Amino acid sequence: MRRMLVIGLDCAAPQLLFERFRERLPNLSELMRRGVYGNLESCDPPITIPAWMVMATGKTPGELGLYGFRHRKGYSYKDIWIASSRSIKVKKLWDYVAEAGGSSCVYAVPPSYPPYPVGGCLVSCFITPSVERDYTYPGELKRELEGAVGRYIPDVEFRKEDKRSILKGVYEMTERHFDMIKYLITHKPWSLFFLVEIGLDRIHHAFWKYFDEEHHLYQPGTEFETVVEDYYAYLDGKIGELLKLLDGETHILIVSDHGAKRMKGAFCINSWLEEEGYLKLRRPLDRISRLEEADVDWSRTIAWGWGGYYARVFINVEGREAKGVVPKDEYEDVREELRRKLMGIKGPSGERWETRVYKPEELYPICRGNPPDLMVYFDNLYWRSAGTMGHRNIYLPENDTGPDDAVHDKYGLYIYYDPRRDLGGRRFDMTIYEVAPLVLRAMDLRVPRDMRRPPDFID
Repeated sequence: MRRMLVIGLDCAAPQLLFERFRERLPNLSELMRRGVYGNLESCDPPITIPAWMVMATGKTPGELGLYGFRHRKGYSYKDIWIASSRSIKVKKLWDYVAEAGGSSCVYAVPPSYPPYPVGGCLVSCFITPSVERDYTYPGELKRELEGAVGRYIPDVEFRKEDKRSILKGVYEMTERHFDMIKYLITHKPWSLFFLVEIGLDRIHHAFWKYFDEEHHLYQPGTEFETVVEDYYAYLDGKIGELLKLLDGETHILIVSDHGAKRMKGAFCINSWLEEEGYLKLRRPLDRISRLEEADVDWSRTIAWGWGGYYARVFINVEGREAKGVVPKDEYEDVREELRRKLMGIKGPSGERWETRVYKPEELYPICRGNPPDLMVYFDNLYWRSAGTMGHRNIYLPENDTGPDDAVHDKYGLYIYYDPRRDLGGRRFDMTIYEVAPLVLRAMDLRVPRDMRRPPDFID
């Protein structure tokens, strides 16, 4: 079994790493020069949860039953459940490694809280609620890491106005993460080391408008103008430190779960549904409110939506929801009508949007769990979905849940390097579903029949 180091950079954007900032990234550039690299088409939806588990299992979000961080509980109007490690019921890469007699170090791969047994060791991810709780497997690893390196920092608050505080927090967090990773690389046995660094995602969301001239809130000449570029260069240095700890036989895979691009604004899905007559309130709102706080007349409501990077739209179906009004034999007609109207939405200046609206069963061979009735990417994800109501306008210049400069792009990236072979630095685009078979084939492990074929360059 050959060893593999997978370095996950959450939200890494190919247009920045491969092009705009490449001259400041010597370590990554060298891997690209001798390896293979390209765009990595993410899953639908292209968000952290489910994307990392799609990558680690080869399964679709529908097969995993994960459509985001939160989900409806049954067909409730208000009750939800949050994705966690317990939500994953299928084999992950480290399970295949364990079956073949190898061991793995799994570091912060979402969702990995609560920590769970693996053949090796595990540190849980950014959804860890508190470092006072257990966040490692085995449990004693927590004390060992804290004694050797310091307290774990799972995440930082990044949707706030205090940018200096965010920047300080992200660097402190990332430094601690890489110190822990270096300790694990050198002190624990492993055949597969799979890590995810969330800091880049936080930097994109908090600082994108300071460097992107096309951003509608672009602020040139501030102290934050080079923050994004500087952090990419910092990560390149940290990756260089990891590479020095490896032998000359270890495969390396740099990968991101999705990409990033400027956010144009947020579209108030529930306000639009109210304007169109699909959502009914018993009394008008006198302030900005979440849908759960509004007095919705469910006996007259046809559909409602959730906010996020994409909109999840639910239809109030008779016999399915407690106060459903749409007869089952009219469900598809209503869904098609909604899809047509959603795709026809134009921007605040009447500009045409490239909105995509999917039925989950069109995307996935199986839809487990609690999928929405429609999945909506406003203007190809440039516009977030705002679930709150009561704004003066259905088009918001910023996110309705706190300051945010960036949205997710469907295309992340990968760089693959095999120290035994010079692959010539050629560019080859892949999908997120090819990552798991690529890792298994590179490690000389059997690729299960229900996974996709690994890319040709691995053979």
